[in-house]
Amino acid sequence: MGGNNSTRRVSFEADENDNVTVVKGIRLSENVINRMREPSPVPTRSAIQPPGIPLSTAGKEDAANKKTTENLENESFIQDTNLQKRLEQNKAFVRNEINKVLEEERSAASENITRAVLRERLATEEERLKAKKLAKQLEEKDRELKKQDAYYKEQLTRLEERSSQFYKVTTEQYQKAMNEAEAKFKRYESHPICADLQAGILRCYQENQTQTLSCSMLAKQYLQCVNNVKQTMLQKGG
Repeated sequence: MGGNNSTRRVSFEADENDNVTVVKGIRLSENVINRMREPSPVPTRSAIQPPGIPLSTAGKEDAANKKTTENLENESFIQDTNLQKRLEQNKAFVRNEINKVLEEERSAASENITRAVLRERLATEEERLKAKKLAKQLEEKDRELKKQDAYYKEQLTRLEERSSQFYKVTTEQYQKAMNEAEAKFKRYESHPICADLQAGILRCYQENQTQTLSCSMLAKQYLQCVNNVKQTMLQKGG
């Protein structure tokens, strides 16, 4: 007949991670294989440095807790966004490559059909019988392509499931880190020092607004109490 009609069979193999690595009958470029083998990014967690025992008021401690929590939430949001973006890019890339391969196969099959029709019009009865045989082969080829398409869809579904699981694990890890950070900060609760003397001074000033010198003894006792607390903390290494 003279035409070179492709009757090669196409099959696929996957590694232990369900990734397509061998495509028998279809030649994929190195870039495609490398892209399909490329691992997903592993998010990193910022190291959490627990603060020392603060000497400031509870307001500053709350502000530090709030800032740390916000930083963890922002970092988690950025990592989740990057992970989702990478997943969508990988899925789009794989779909495009699959469509290219299938389109090339269908284009080649369509070209074979066109040539067969032309030969049938010009050939003898024997040529027409061969054309019918070719049509049957093309039908089988189309069924095989449909199987390939179903296989690729199954691979994409598995990729989405694995990516979804990875996303869930990553989210849980960040939530755990936030909970641990909050738990660490809660251990360092601040308490007012010399609270009784402080309250007594305020009460004295309110009751003796025109004779504040009468509160000087309480003020002196309060300052002495504060100094004693500082010395105690320094001796303990605080």
